[in-house]
Amino acid sequence: MPVELVEQKPEAALPVYLVAKGALEAAALPPSAIAWARANGFSGEAGRTLVLPGEGGGLAGALFGTGDGESVLGLGALARALPEGDWHFASSLAQPELAALALALGGYVFTRYGKKPGKALRFALPEGADAAHVRRVADSVFLARDLVNTPTSDLGPVELEEAARKLAAAHGADISVIHGDDLLARNFPMIHAVGRASTGAPRLVDMSWGPGDAPKVTLVGKGVCFDTGGLDIKPSSGMLLMKKDMGGAANVLGLASMIMAAKLNVRLRVLIPAVENSIAGNAFRPGDVLRSRKGITVEIGNTDAEGRLVLADALALADEEQPALLIDMATLTGAARVALGPDLPPFYTADETLAADLAAASVAVEDPLWRMPLWRPYDAKLSSKIADINNVTTDGFAGSITAALFLKRFVEKTHSWAHFDIFAWNPVDRPYGLTGGEAQGIRALERVIAGRFG
Repeated sequence: MPVELVEQKPEAALPVYLVAKGALEAAALPPSAIAWARANGFSGEAGRTLVLPGEGGGLAGALFGTGDGESVLGLGALARALPEGDWHFASSLAQPELAALALALGGYVFTRYGKKPGKALRFALPEGADAAHVRRVADSVFLARDLVNTPTSDLGPVELEEAARKLAAAHGADISVIHGDDLLARNFPMIHAVGRASTGAPRLVDMSWGPGDAPKVTLVGKGVCFDTGGLDIKPSSGMLLMKKDMGGAANVLGLASMIMAAKLNVRLRVLIPAVENSIAGNAFRPGDVLRSRKGITVEIGNTDAEGRLVLADALALADEEQPALLIDMATLTGAARVALGPDLPPFYTADETLAADLAAASVAVEDPLWRMPLWRPYDAKLSSKIADINNVTTDGFAGSITAALFLKRFVEKTHSWAHFDIFAWNPVDRPYGLTGGEAQGIRALERVIAGRFG
């Protein structure tokens, strides 16, 4: 972890004073700090750091502007703004654990390809923060970020399976994988169809952990390691970020890491259909009709709507054992970004209690989520002239909703199911994370799962 959180305040730790906008006098600052702030035009504007000079050319601490105080995760900017050394917050915090997590997340740098690590900071853990929980969550977010940031040349279906195996080994989980043509023999025809044109064989990763008699929690993550669009090929601009099309898989592995590290009392299952949607002579085609694991026939209106196909077979398998909670996560539609932008992933569920719990958790841990409707009248848009269903609509409207309705057809037995249409990417630098892969929704989900089953 680039920012080291220590439970004992180092002797030489310097104070960080948090200053709300326009509230210098109310921040209990030394007179010299107030004078320095005024001389430098510092008034507590959100995200600004001002280092305080000390005697003999040293430092006396730092001021950090919290603005209107709406975002605790904004404190993550300190991880990149403070000089190297030992630091502590000068006063107690209302949300100490979220503040500590902000520092940890803000110090993340993806170093695999030569980028230098962030600054070496030691920060005293704020009073009231659970150090073990902060580290579990931060490590799991870093896992998701690392996976999304890794290009497909180093993270195809084979390597995604290896990442799942590594996580399983770390926590003593069981794992099995169905490869290539065995998918047909085991009745996962749509996973096979989407991935068969790639040199990396399609596969279904199945990980399980926890007591057999504990409540079943199943996580399904879209693992499309690269998406050309298939024969309905994307333009080059549409392919630039397609290494992140396995962001759903990365996020459920991050969530699984949190659950297993916390030793929650659940029977966890993680299903990842890992494929690459490539172009070759044996690629599936527009107009093909695929028979799904559930027996539903699907006409292919567009090969670039492949994520819902692989998820459908995995969700059908998950639904067969009727878990207490079923979650799927996927970088599924551009329509979700048009509706809500990159920072606010929509989720869909018919379970009102789950929806309320997710909304509350989202606010509590600053992990933005927004519920969208499973609007039944739009279900008719997925009709087909020759099959049970089409994988796309013809009018292009409500694309995120109709994708969720498509998936809903493959979940019949499980009462508590939620679908998350995530972006898994920061398009610009944030205080808590640089441009690149991002974990979305999993911190809120961890809070809900721990509250229900912990």
